[in-house]
Amino acid sequence: MLTPKQKAKLKALANSLSPSVTLGKGFLNENILKAIDDGLEANELIKVKILNTQGEAKEDIARDIVVGCGCELVAIIGHALILYKRSKKHHKIDL
Repeated sequence: MLTPKQKAKLKALANSLSPSVTLGKGFLNENILKAIDDGLEANELIKVKILNTQGEAKEDIARDIVVGCGCELVAIIGHALILYKRSKKHHKIDL
């Protein structure tokens, strides 16, 4: 679990990031979860953009990603999710 102070630091770091993955029409599948997990392993902190065409609520999608990838939801800002997972090999961010 991230503390509010850690979340604030991660949100500040994510401010300059571009979305790594864009979710469009359709459902969250294994390939998308793998892409998100690979992005988290390489960078520890990523943004996922959810297009307006997505039928599900952003909170439901975020919950499914967190469960599927074992990551932490830092924030939902507009149509973007900010996700964090400490990398096993490429640790970059000190909290």
